[in-house]
Amino acid sequence: MLGIVTAGVAPGLALLSYFYLRDQYGSEPLSLVFKMFIFGALLVFPLMFIQYVLSAEGLFQDDFIKAFGTVGLLEEFFKWFILYYTIFQHISFDEPYDGVIYSVAVSLGFASAENIFYLLANGLQDALGRALLPVSSHALFGVIMGYYIGKAKFSPVVQKKWIMLSLTVPVLLHGMYDFILMTREDWLVLIVPFMIFLWWLGLRKVKKARTLTLQHIEKQYPI
Repeated sequence: MLGIVTAGVAPGLALLSYFYLRDQYGSEPLSLVFKMFIFGALLVFPLMFIQYVLSAEGLFQDDFIKAFGTVGLLEEFFKWFILYYTIFQHISFDEPYDGVIYSVAVSLGFASAENIFYLLANGLQDALGRALLPVSSHALFGVIMGYYIGKAKFSPVVQKKWIMLSLTVPVLLHGMYDFILMTREDWLVLIVPFMIFLWWLGLRKVKKARTLTLQHIEKQYPI
């Protein structure tokens, strides 16, 4: 049991540490980051219940609808809801890159809890694959969501546009990820280039968020 919990949580904490340490302009309170991680983990329970009910009732079980709706939309919306209504106006959210950190924390909390349940049901033999695919993909969806949330926080003129993108872009990417896994027997052929693209996009958003943070600091403390 301890081995499963460790294997389930370790990839998420490692990825969270990576993105946390990329914040070179002022670290966020660890207690708040951990709180967002726990909130994300707790989201697993209502989402599992909703998805179970939809499956039991035979609702929205078409592959496309399931990938983009009952998985992509539901999971990303709940993560977005937590992020927007608990952290968006928080005093500690004072730089654009902070959006990435808090969003990744929520996403990886969710991914880690989901990972533990999966490994409990299926065993440790899938731990590496889970770390490389579901856990890292959730982290990257979180990066992209957090980038746009950071843009929204510090770009009040077009705030609604960035808030909308902070939800829609992760939903579309998540839906594409699940649709590949659900519909292709040779899913590995497509998921590998998709994950390479996702890492490229995520790291690009990290770089942009850090640039926005530097610009924000320079405006606040002009030389």
